[in-house]
Amino acid sequence: MADAYKVKSKKSGTEYYLHSRPAANGTTQLYFFAKEVKEGAVPSMPEGYELSENPNTGLPVLKKKK
Repeated sequence: MADAYKVKSKKSGTEYYLHSRPAANGTTQLYFFAKEVKEGAVPSMPEGYELSENPNTGLPVLKKKK
């Protein structure tokens, strides 16, 4: 399986791997983080997005750049 973009939570120290899949409408790509590398792993940060972390849970999230 290909290398996946990896992020370490500042709150918990847990490593998360970036994945993507097509949305139900077929025109949008959904990005999400998982604790394990699975099908749909993404090797780099997608263009036009920035990384953020939920301060309560420590989960990483992607946000579109403004």
